[in-house]
Amino acid sequence: MNSAHTSRPEKPLTGWRVLVPRGGPWGDSVAATLRSQGAVPVIAPMINFAPADDTATLEAAIADLAAGEFDWLTLTSATTVDVLSAYQAKIPDATKVAAVGETTAAALSAAGYRVDLVPDTDNSAAGVAQQLNALEPAPRRILALRSAIAKPILSVMLAEAGHDVRSVVAYRTIGVPAKENVVRDVTSGRINAILVTSGSVAEQVREQFTNIAESTVIAAIGPRTAHDADLIHLPIQLIAPEQTVESLISALASIPVPEPSEEALAVPTTGPTGIISQGR
Repeated sequence: MNSAHTSRPEKPLTGWRVLVPRGGPWGDSVAATLRSQGAVPVIAPMINFAPADDTATLEAAIADLAAGEFDWLTLTSATTVDVLSAYQAKIPDATKVAAVGETTAAALSAAGYRVDLVPDTDNSAAGVAQQLNALEPAPRRILALRSAIAKPILSVMLAEAGHDVRSVVAYRTIGVPAKENVVRDVTSGRINAILVTSGSVAEQVREQFTNIAESTVIAAIGPRTAHDADLIHLPIQLIAPEQTVESLISALASIPVPEPSEEALAVPTTGPTGIISQGR
């Protein structure tokens, strides 16, 4: 039979235009995964970090980390990884790294850092503390990096178990305004799906996109993020069963791409790198 008649399986996300709400190595990695499955990713960072009010304390902690002063480093968000990258932080081989969940773990890997512990089930600060305490019954020196708004649950639980914990605020979260052409694409339905990967991202989606097309799928990375979105009245249409990028993308691939409206077909659209192209 002629090879021209041989068809290949269609990539599951062919036809999808997906908004990736974070930039940096993590955003690039997610975009690459989406492309490999046929989607067109639109990277539109919606959150960023600002320096902590006490940068001297953070810089001292990062210097002590490089000097091997800690047995463990704990991180509770992908943004904390961005801070490590910005400071070009060095993590000694003897220092183990614990990540609150797969999103943070993926960010660490994308930035070139290793991950030694991710909670088996409870992807939360409490989940990290419980598993680390079970793994380390003897007192350890632990550096816990967190955001300015995060409750010190992890540090408290580790300290109560007898560990020597240094809790340091690594950053303040700030919103990043989306470009006008991205807002237009979301409003018109040109963006078929918006990935909501944290409570902070949910807040920015709710705040910045006041008119999201009804056809757009707002997809949350796990039940915890979906709950955070619900608290601020951001409607979630799809919830990944696990708090991982793989689970989120797999959930998206399991449903058909929404049909674009006539309005969406008539307006210019952003390309994956922000370039505007005319709809056909």
